Amino acid sequence: MAFLSTASPASATALKAGAKGRTGRDAVQALARQKSLEKKSKTYKLKLTHLAVFTQQLASMLEAGLPLVAALEALQEQTEDQVFRIIIRDVRTDIAAGNSFSAAVKKFPNAFNTLFVSMVEAGEASGGLAEILGKVASYFESTVKLTKKVKSAMTYPIAVIALAVILVQVLLIFVIPVFAEMFADFGAKLPKPTQALIDVSGFMRSNIIYIIVAAFLAFKGWVKFIKTPKGRRVKDEMLMKLPVFGNLIRKITLSRFCRTYATLLRAGVPILRTLEIVAASSNKVQVEEACVDISRHISAGGQVSDILGSNVFFPPMMRHMAKAGESTGNVDGMMQKTADFYDTECESIIAALTSLIEPMLIVFLGVFVGGIVMAMFLPIFQLSSVVGG
Repeated sequence: MAFLSTASPASATALKAGAKGRTGRDAVQALARQKSLEKKSKTYKLKLTHLAVFTQQLASMLEAGLPLVAALEALQEQTEDQVFRIIIRDVRTDIAAGNSFSAAVKKFPNAFNTLFVSMVEAGEASGGLAEILGKVASYFESTVKLTKKVKSAMTYPIAVIALAVILVQVLLIFVIPVFAEMFADFGAKLPKPTQALIDVSGFMRSNIIYIIVAAFLAFKGWVKFIKTPKGRRVKDEMLMKLPVFGNLIRKITLSRFCRTYATLLRAGVPILRTLEIVAASSNKVQVEEACVDISRHISAGGQVSDILGSNVFFPPMMRHMAKAGESTGNVDGMMQKTADFYDTECESIIAALTSLIEPMLIVFLGVFVGGIVMAMFLPIFQLSSVVGG
């Protein structure tokens, strides 16, 4: 006997209702997600790498003759970052409504930094937006390139040091107590390095919770402190005084100062506004204070080279280069050459650090971890005298 499977009208209606319910839930979830992304876009922090790519692509499209709205629409469609896609959409909508490009990007200060906004304003005022965007894209790319080199040079030693610290903690908390119990059975006085290590291990085992809480509170306190004006000064001065790395940080700061200054001047940004942007983008107290002094000096009819010569943070070469630029009317060109010089210096330091990192880490691990191992095995090496005692 053959059975025919047929759906009743009631079951068909139920299936349609279920499909409709799922569609409704999907629509609600999609709407909630869209609202969440739009809310996030107001405070979204765009990485400099992505901003550099966006700026370069936009400059290329504008140079090819594509209208600004059409170029933004193309970039909106091809970007994979959903939050940034919403930002581009809102910027494009503002421009289509009659607002300027600079006014539209100002609504997203975390995505588009002060330098980008000021360069866009200069491009709109001069009528050469595509050219200005090309310059700022080159600036962003140079900054990203140098940052990547520093990060790649620092990743390996930081990872090794972190693993060494974790290894030492494991030894102190779990391994050394086993040796301590074994040595206690000898009933003799242990060598001072071994006894000191056992005491440290016992202290850590007994107070591990307090140590973790104290370390966490100290970290939170330090983070809160460096957000204050005094804390920022202390942090920046400490960074500049670090052995080897302090010199690298200083040269990177000088390079960024010169390159930002030159890029903004070439774009036609007024010098006082240029100094404000340079100070804001430096993230260093020394540069911020120097920019304030330069602004006051220029307002009184002075020259940039005067402040650069009197401020100990800036080397004499910068003063001579700035003075030569002022005498020839080519300050931006001289600053650009100075930035290129310091970029070369930074690359040389990074290359030297990369070649020295491995032997330095070997010495560090040998002294740090090897010292612990030697201290624990020292009583075993003197086992006969310990047992005899």
